[in-house]
Amino acid sequence: MNDETVNISTLAPGRLGPMLLSASTISGDDVYNRQGEKLGSIKDLMMDIHSGRVCYAVLSFGGFLSLGEKLFAVPWSALAVDTENKRLLLDTNEERLKDAPGFDKDNWPNMADSSWEKSIHSYYGTESTSTY
Repeated sequence: MNDETVNISTLAPGRLGPMLLSASTISGDDVYNRQGEKLGSIKDLMMDIHSGRVCYAVLSFGGFLSLGEKLFAVPWSALAVDTENKRLLLDTNEERLKDAPGFDKDNWPNMADSSWEKSIHSYYGTESTSTY
């Protein structure tokens, strides 16, 4: 890795500034809320191939050994990096996440559908940056 590419687990507390994280280092990372409650873990990242931007982190929640888990497409802009605790943050609680639009591993939504995109961004209070 070059000096601007870091693994989230190696971040120094309080380190700020531009940095890049590889998708493979984020996959499997836990996501917490600001109250310290674990909400799930990153299953995948969805990119806009035209702009090269990450649009969504696919968050897995619930289940056991991937059985019965629910997946959520969380807008990338809804997540923050907690460098002190070396994890990702989502400003929501478990109950709100349970009510979020989700899907299962065998039935992914069409993430290029503009009405689906609007509903997801509306739910999380973010704005779309897609180019499709």
